[in-house]
Amino acid sequence: MADDIPFNKTLDLAPGTVDEVAPGVRRVMCNNPGPFTFKGTVSYIIGRGKVAIVDPGPDDPAHVGALLDAVRGETVTHIFVTHTHRDHSPAVPAIKHATGATVYAEGVHRAARPLHIGELNPLDSSGDRDFVPDVYLKDGEVVEGDGWAIEAVTTPGHTANHMAFALKGENALFAGDHVMAWATSVVAPPDGAMSDYMLSLRKLAARPEQLYFPGHGPVIPEAVRFVNYYILHRLAREQSILHRLSKGAADIPTIVRAIYIGLDPRLTGAAGLSVLAHMEDLVVRGVVKTDGTPAIDGVFTLAE
Repeated sequence: MADDIPFNKTLDLAPGTVDEVAPGVRRVMCNNPGPFTFKGTVSYIIGRGKVAIVDPGPDDPAHVGALLDAVRGETVTHIFVTHTHRDHSPAVPAIKHATGATVYAEGVHRAARPLHIGELNPLDSSGDRDFVPDVYLKDGEVVEGDGWAIEAVTTPGHTANHMAFALKGENALFAGDHVMAWATSVVAPPDGAMSDYMLSLRKLAARPEQLYFPGHGPVIPEAVRFVNYYILHRLAREQSILHRLSKGAADIPTIVRAIYIGLDPRLTGAAGLSVLAHMEDLVVRGVVKTDGTPAIDGVFTLAE
């Protein structure tokens, strides 16, 4: 099913180097490659002279040093954080300490829903629970800098506090992990929610920005077209789940084996959580049923 999205896995950017990816926008990639980060987390620098940094990245001294080298002789006035996974926000204290910049984000790390009785959060270690922004942004708020302006665009789904940032007047948007060119975004309960994610995708599809700067991978041109591919992909994944359930009751590992053909074994757990996210949405909508609350070890059937 991955073939239904025109992925681009070409990224000629060495870790620790800086390049200008668009007029007034530079990027530096961290050396933290992996199955969820592609070649590494990409941090962005907006403007010249008095600048902003988007997603300082993980707590990695080499990356922090590369970012500070990239803005040497300039003043960092703003830090924007798309979300609080550990590959995006833990470098904030070091950058703030070095620059005195003000930190802007939607809010602190939190789950998309309360934990069920007896439920453990398998994603607990992936969240930066120490992060607290200086300024909590609401949807539509505009923050102005020296020669640039950023509009806050709430995009929950990947995490409850995910926020994209539209670069006003440039037809561009910093998309974080909500939309990426190289792969689909992970939506994993309880940190993420499929219903929120789909609403956020449709929200972006209705916006004018056509150039996305993602948290991982290359820049996305024709971004609205690409977002619509994402939407179709999620709807097709839902139909694949329902098709499997039409053959009888199934647990999540069975569904993963049936619909994720050729999956990288390192992503099996993430695929299971993604299916769970779909199940939570389908149960709320009355399409699928299960005993009790939807759970990773539950058995699911089509609702009558």
